[in-house]
Amino acid sequence: EEITAHSSNVSSLVLGKSSGRLLATGGDDCRVNIWSVNKPNCIMSLTGHTTPIESLQINTNEELIVAGSQSGSIRVWDLEAAKILRTLLGHKANICSLDFHPFGSFVASGSLDTNIKLWDVRRKGCVFRYKGHTEAVRCLRFSPDGKWLASAADDHTVKLWDLAAGKIMFEFTGHTGPVNVVEFHPNEYLLASGSFDRTVRFWDLEKFQVVSCIEEEATPVRCVLFNPDGCCLYSGFQDSLRVYGWEPERCFDVVLVNWGKVADLSICNNQLIGVSFAQSTVSSFVVDLSRVTKSGSIPHGLIRDDEPLVPPTPTGSSLRRIYDRPSTSCSKPQSRVKHNSESERRSPSSEDDRDEKESKAEIQNPEDYKEIFQPKNAICRTPPRNNEPFPAPPEDEPVAAKEAVKPSQAVDVQTPLPKQEFVRTVLLLLELLSRFLLQPDPVQRPPIASSTPLPRTEPSVIPAARNEPIGLKVSDFLPAVKNQSQTELVDEEAMSQIRKGHDTMCVVLTSRHKNLDTVRAVWSTGDIKARMWRYPSNSVDSAVAINDLSVVVDLLNIVNQKASLWKLDLCTIVLPQIEKLLQSKYESYVQTGCTSLKLILQRFLPLITDILAAPPSVGVDITREERLHKCKLCYKQLKNISNIVKNKSGLSGRHGSAFRELHLLMAVLE
Repeated sequence: EEITAHSSNVSSLVLGKSSGRLLATGGDDCRVNIWSVNKPNCIMSLTGHTTPIESLQINTNEELIVAGSQSGSIRVWDLEAAKILRTLLGHKANICSLDFHPFGSFVASGSLDTNIKLWDVRRKGCVFRYKGHTEAVRCLRFSPDGKWLASAADDHTVKLWDLAAGKIMFEFTGHTGPVNVVEFHPNEYLLASGSFDRTVRFWDLEKFQVVSCIEEEATPVRCVLFNPDGCCLYSGFQDSLRVYGWEPERCFDVVLVNWGKVADLSICNNQLIGVSFAQSTVSSFVVDLSRVTKSGSIPHGLIRDDEPLVPPTPTGSSLRRIYDRPSTSCSKPQSRVKHNSESERRSPSSEDDRDEKESKAEIQNPEDYKEIFQPKNAICRTPPRNNEPFPAPPEDEPVAAKEAVKPSQAVDVQTPLPKQEFVRTVLLLLELLSRFLLQPDPVQRPPIASSTPLPRTEPSVIPAARNEPIGLKVSDFLPAVKNQSQTELVDEEAMSQIRKGHDTMCVVLTSRHKNLDTVRAVWSTGDIKARMWRYPSNSVDSAVAINDLSVVVDLLNIVNQKASLWKLDLCTIVLPQIEKLLQSKYESYVQTGCTSLKLILQRFLPLITDILAAPPSVGVDITREERLHKCKLCYKQLKNISNIVKNKSGLSGRHGSAFRELHLLMAVLE
């Protein structure tokens, strides 16, 4: 879809990475316009800059946007409040790149003046200046753990900066042209960079060396984006989207997309959204990733003949370290970082205040604005996390030319099962049936041969211990009989009917066994801190990713027995799962959820409230910012859970007693 975004030429674009639906455009008319992808009308127009917009970035929550101009000024707007938040002055030339810290209130900016500055948005001041590049800084990216900053520049280099130590960690050389873009792998210590020299390079951040280099392209690399699970890298070129692997270097797929100056990529609902611009027009493109080959396919000629094909890395394992979050405090910045003068760090002058008053956020489409930017205290906020996918493209479009071959889902079913396992399963089913048939019941039952489906009345809460199957009907397992007087069945027919569900039952049990094996394998690797945080080395996170509450319950029953295993990191992962457990129909799930929630409230609620009430720190303290971010997340999740606890505290019996105790512990949240 094409829209006319500005009255003059468009100079920059950015997509919101959380929803994939929020688009911001900057133009030579000095305005920043906010759009919803696939809608023709502008939602909001932000004014205040007096020179063309050169760079844009939206924060992770899609609540703030920062824009840098040709004059070197930077403005931060609050999209939900529809107002200017900060004006940051200090650069002497064009702002070429911007990025928000993943959880701290910091913004990094790179300029044509070769400097990189780290700004504290709350205090309106520049905290550090990182100097090392000799030409314009074209791209900045914070690492997923928020401790490093990667910069790409026209001087053909990629530099990695340690924010806590305030110094450069390493300079990656190898590109022969200006480097346009850098991107961190979401899990591993891996960095990708794309350049005007038409190459994509992958760098190992543990050994500080090149992993591989892809050199076959005919046009410069305009943008790159890792798949959310880290299995591949998407690269945007002038006329195509290419899907790469790096060990060894290979091209999994090529999708022809005539998007021209593609400026940014985002992934949502298994769709890749790309945006490009030409003069005053902005175009959006959608690629269905279910039709794109991401791994395991025949490489497109990027592997050299004299090198064997290395098999793909098994899921759940990693060739290099993953990002962790150690609890060490930030060290004092070293002398090689140039501290800013007092004039650069001081609060804005009256001239700056007047500048902010002249900045406006003009809401041009109130309906879309209310839909996308609801107040922060609303129950839900759009763009929603689970947006409806964009309509599929017509079959004759180039995007649809590639369709990934999906593996058969019936592979496990076709695998012959051992005879002993089959016998055990049949005996178990027969035991259940005999127990059900022999149990005395004063209520007159319909003939077991009846084929008429009957409505099942199952209890709202299934007890943890029960003497009979819940909702199990014999007629589900036995064939229908035309003559109701014929109640005796031939053994072969009964066995044949029972065997029909055997394969399905074995697949379910095998899947559960595999899931528990996966969690056990992750649990047994690394130290407990690593186990509790990053996927795939995080056993709790891997259990959540499996999307099976029974596996989460099994794991929590272990963790609940040892309170010392609980960390603040773990709370942020577990609390959304506890919310599901408390609303489960299974009594055992509710009991586990209550036990875990009680441990969290006793150990962490006082800490969370103290940290949230503390005044902001001075300078850069990444560890404190990280802790503050986690506490805010936990507090928000606990507020959601408190409503459930309050509603269930009126129940009678053991459940009601547990919920009333939790309600008292959560009184401080009210």
